[in-house]
Amino acid sequence: MIPGVNPLLTAIAGVVVLGVAVAILRSFGPRYRVGRLLASVPVVSVAEAVRIARSGEPRYVRIDGRIDSDAEFEDADHRPLVLRRTTLESRRGPGSGGWTTFDTGLEAVPFVIREDLDEIAVAGASIGDGLVVVARESIGVAADLGARAPAGMDPATEVRLRSEFVSSVEHAIVLGVPTLNADGHAVIGAGLGRPLILTTLERDEAMRVLTGGAMGRSQLAAACLVVGAVLIGAAALWWLVDAVTGGVATALAASPEATLRPGGDTRTSGGGPGLVGDPLLAIGIVAAVAAASVVGSLAWVRLTGGRRPPG
Repeated sequence: MIPGVNPLLTAIAGVVVLGVAVAILRSFGPRYRVGRLLASVPVVSVAEAVRIARSGEPRYVRIDGRIDSDAEFEDADHRPLVLRRTTLESRRGPGSGGWTTFDTGLEAVPFVIREDLDEIAVAGASIGDGLVVVARESIGVAADLGARAPAGMDPATEVRLRSEFVSSVEHAIVLGVPTLNADGHAVIGAGLGRPLILTTLERDEAMRVLTGGAMGRSQLAAACLVVGAVLIGAAALWWLVDAVTGGVATALAASPEATLRPGGDTRTSGGGPGLVGDPLLAIGIVAAVAAASVVGSLAWVRLTGGRRPPG
């Protein structure tokens, strides 16, 4: 054993490492939650999503399919769009810190996700942090905005226009709760305390967009989760070994002479106490080791993308 190290210190170290992982994940804001849902929510067919909507069963699911609409609108590049969000942000100057949003607008028309002959509408007008696409950006100054600039803003203020859009010629991944609208048609939207998520990217690319390119930070968080779980599991296993052996190894190391430990099991010939009288502690420690292993494994799977759907 390492001098000065004991199960309690090992467990504390594991908790500290887990705390570091949580702090890193929280630094991603709502994007972490979106990424976790993308990685973990099960995929169902569009037909199954429609069945869930008609049954009234509250389930948060993921569907994949082709976007289609009879009401798309064109942008300046003649792309047929079903949804576009534009965001105007400002900052005082280069290197002065992050961007501050001062105006945002959302344009959305009715659209559906199709798979073979099945379709389900998407409540795109309610999209929030769940829109995951590659944003187009342009940077200028407030004077370039004309009447769109807020009253009182210095014309020399640096501004950025971010445009996020979804085209009707793309495939999409959508996460939400299928329900029936007032007309009795199936629609997927936010629900069960979870957001509507829509991305036209492959899942791995969507994860990169969500992390803002900070993949090293997300991998560090995943590593901390695993290391923290391992440390806590090791501490629990250490306690289990001590409970099983009754500290015999420590007693033998203290003196080369054969000694009888007081308080041994009277039903044996002077042997150690074993687990007699303390089985619940041993069972609890084994359960803690198993739980720590499961937590670490699930955390790693969710942060690294999980199992990919077949095909």
